[in-house]
Amino acid sequence: MSPKAMLSIVVPVFSEEKIVPEFYQRTKAVAAALADRYDHEFVFVDDGSKDRTLDILRGLAAADPRVKIISLSRNFGHQFALTAGLDYAGGDAVVVIDGDLQDPPEVIPEMVAKWEAGSKVVYGVREKRKGENPFKLLTAKLFYRLIRLIGDTDMPLDAGDFRLLDRKVVATLRSLREENRYIRGLVSWAGFPQAGVRYKRDRRYAGKTKYTLKKMLRFAVDGLLSFSDKPLKITSFVGFLITTVSFLMGLRIIINKIRFPETLVSGWTSLILTVLFMGGIQLISLGILGLYLGRQYREVKKRPLYVVAETVGFEGSKGPEGDGKTAKP
Repeated sequence: MSPKAMLSIVVPVFSEEKIVPEFYQRTKAVAAALADRYDHEFVFVDDGSKDRTLDILRGLAAADPRVKIISLSRNFGHQFALTAGLDYAGGDAVVVIDGDLQDPPEVIPEMVAKWEAGSKVVYGVREKRKGENPFKLLTAKLFYRLIRLIGDTDMPLDAGDFRLLDRKVVATLRSLREENRYIRGLVSWAGFPQAGVRYKRDRRYAGKTKYTLKKMLRFAVDGLLSFSDKPLKITSFVGFLITTVSFLMGLRIIINKIRFPETLVSGWTSLILTVLFMGGIQLISLGILGLYLGRQYREVKKRPLYVVAETVGFEGSKGPEGDGKTAKP
């Protein structure tokens, strides 16, 4: 008999000691239901947890050899933790899912079915988002539509990082080592056939979200600037428009001065407002340019995307560099 295909389940976690056991039990039941066709592995990425999360994961790994752990040296952030999991995952298909149980693992079999039908990427589309305040719901909806409007890559609406990736897609993502990471955008950029699975997103099983407003804003900026240079084009257009309007206003003043030489120059208020407006436009333009330059500054340093402090369960398998210990930069 030919060996079963491998299904890797990559789970980034950060201080989720109250959720990890329940997440494991529910997801393990889903993987067991697919056991006739697929072997499976859990790749938990501990992103510098401050509670007992890592100890709980070690206990799970001791009881289940299919549980593997990548412990990062500090909190590098969600997208870097996902990158570490993708680097180490060895499956023919890799499911990326957060460990807070907002994305129900019971959706995985439907994703597998669409993958079997030929889709290389199967992403989850959130029909409803329970337990989230109106501000977050509104800003999320606006963000997805804004990045689709100004982005250079066609990305699905209302789709997060919960998705299944074929190993060819994972191999492509492993070759993309840019520091300013927006993985769902990189997946779309790769261009493989995609399909969506609609589901209702649940409330957090326990605890509070670690995704603060500051982190959400930074994530949104990464998404917008990583896949479009339109902000620079917009500032250039605004600058050209203001220059044109200023030229026409200056021409009008000269004509009026020739026609009505006795007219005194007036309008100090409008002059000050114009100066302030122009100064604001210039500062905004410089700020946008600075964001792009700052990103280039971080990229040219070529630092590793993450640092692994410890791995568990990879002793008999190959990591990114072939030894299961060191992550490639």
